[in-house]
Amino acid sequence: MQHLEERIAHLTRTVDDLNDIVTRQQSEIDRLLRQVRLLMEREAQREAEGAGGVVLGDERPPHY
Repeated sequence: MQHLEERIAHLTRTVDDLNDIVTRQQSEIDRLLRQVRLLMEREAQREAEGAGGVVLGDERPPHY
């Protein structure tokens, strides 16, 4: 009986630890989603204003 009680206590601790990890990960995901949404809105505003700029990867270097 004592073995089962120890096992249950261990499993309970593991579940609690995993719950803390999942809760922390969800908070991080929510924060990252807010940041991505903000960046997308900011970029859409730049494009609407016409100040989006040129992507340097598409330009030829000046020495060509």
